[in-house]
Amino acid sequence: MSFKNELIIGIMVFVILIVVNYYFHFIKPKNSLDLYQSISYADDFEEAQSIMLKGYEANFKETDFEFINGTDKQANSISQFTLFEYDEKSYLIMTSPGKEGTQKVKVLAVEEYQKK
Repeated sequence: MSFKNELIIGIMVFVILIVVNYYFHFIKPKNSLDLYQSISYADDFEEAQSIMLKGYEANFKETDFEFINGTDKQANSISQFTLFEYDEKSYLIMTSPGKEGTQKVKVLAVEEYQKK
């Protein structure tokens, strides 16, 4: 193979790696705000359902999509929840979604639960 052919193949591999990296970092929702926007701007139910994790698609129904996508409805707030579980206690933390590069995630509430 000539140097020119190797260079072309190298450039093609580099472009493919960039496209895959872009897909995983910019196409899939990263926080609750991105998820809400992805669902509300989806053209149809199948597009919105494709966002769901494989095996969990049945948890998101078409009636849910229609409610979120309704033109007369708007979300009052968008929050994220994280659960930290320890041997004796659990903590439920509600945070703001934050925007990558512009706003950090802010803790809105923390609840402590004792295991019984």
